[in-house]
Amino acid sequence: MAVAGGETIEKLDDMIVRQAEATGAQVAAAKAAIGRVIFGQERPVEQALMTVLSGGHALLVGLPGLAKTKLVETMGIVLGLEARRIQFTPDLMPSDIVGSEVLEEAPGGKRSFRFIPGPIFAQLLMADEINRASPRTQSALLQAMQELHVSVGGNRHDVPRPFHVLATQNPIEQEGTYPLPEAQLDRFLMQIDVPYPDLENERKIVFDTTGAEESKPKPTLTADELIAAQRLVRRLPVGESVVNAILSLVRSARPDADTEVSKLISWGPSPRASQALMLVSRARALIDGRLSPSIDDVLDMAAPILKHRMALTFAARADGETVEGVIGKLTSRLG
Repeated sequence: MAVAGGETIEKLDDMIVRQAEATGAQVAAAKAAIGRVIFGQERPVEQALMTVLSGGHALLVGLPGLAKTKLVETMGIVLGLEARRIQFTPDLMPSDIVGSEVLEEAPGGKRSFRFIPGPIFAQLLMADEINRASPRTQSALLQAMQELHVSVGGNRHDVPRPFHVLATQNPIEQEGTYPLPEAQLDRFLMQIDVPYPDLENERKIVFDTTGAEESKPKPTLTADELIAAQRLVRRLPVGESVVNAILSLVRSARPDADTEVSKLISWGPSPRASQALMLVSRARALIDGRLSPSIDDVLDMAAPILKHRMALTFAARADGETVEGVIGKLTSRLG
């Protein structure tokens, strides 16, 4: 089978193998560099890396003080990205995020509008406590997250590449918050739950952060190298059995599926969830040093991909069912 430039498919595959080995080593180094600063959060760190390698955005859910902000700051340094942070508050306006136009007068008396970019024009944007801002302000992120540009005064302004939003949300303090609408939740590739660290890692945190010198992250990648890694993820081959597992899982999580579990579901994931599972399964394989994803990758990433894209019926919730429990029932059918 011929490909562009007269190369054979075997040569092309060999090129992918060599590139995957080199990229895998870079990603492993980045993961290790983050782990030297962020203790006890191996799974959130890995999932955040998967999100970025897949070219997507993530919603980090966890209590205050669990290093969510520090994780984003550390990732910006390690991955060589320009990172910025926006603290979402009830009085935050859309122009505070995307920027605004100001009227300027030239020396000759000619007046014109000049666009002043907002903090959204960064490669890695942290939207801290995103659910504290009004829906109008939350939606200011929507166009940029999906279309990679914003419109101000009728003019289009492209955001930098790569562009990733890592938003944080407190799962317990809901007073004065605005729940994210389903359409915006669907824009997040996955939901990353940030748990408490175990005893040994909390001991490391205490000593590292209260001593004379605190561990500092070091760059291991550049933005261009990250973009190359993202392209590679999309080129990794996926077996037919893995594709079938993804489609079967996502379609079974909808209320119109012909299963007993579907009776518990009020609304389920769109094809965007299938796309997300395909990408993160490849990214997980690359991080793990493999050239192709397996069904285990699909099963492992099912909950982070699906749980913010589905809801249970009132009757199911009254019976004590949870979204995580329902996803567990769905994955057990595949496992």
